[in-house]
Amino acid sequence: MYRANKARTTTSDGSDVTVRLSEASDARALLNLAALDSAAVPSRPTLLAVRDGETVAAVPVSGGRAIADPFRRTAAIVELLELRAAQLRGEGRPRTSSARARLRNLMRKPHALSLR
Repeated sequence: MYRANKARTTTSDGSDVTVRLSEASDARALLNLAALDSAAVPSRPTLLAVRDGETVAAVPVSGGRAIADPFRRTAAIVELLELRAAQLRGEGRPRTSSARARLRNLMRKPHALSLR
């Protein structure tokens, strides 16, 4: 089950971007975005990136092709959406936060087989 939360981040040009799951009311924005990108509307559930009140990119949570406004700089935003979608799908593993924790994990795992 996906949590219906949203997150806000700031892009390099200083504008805020909100990442959230799409709702039924976003259908028109997704249709417009798909038309701009000459692509099909992504399957639901869909993650959206909204900047300055406009939907600028979208990616299906289940995986697949992202769509984005070709007249705006959206490459980093699409990467962010794809990363969040992968997190929602449960892909990847959490990273350890410190060098000490990484070393401890390495010491716990067997790395070589006995040559007997």
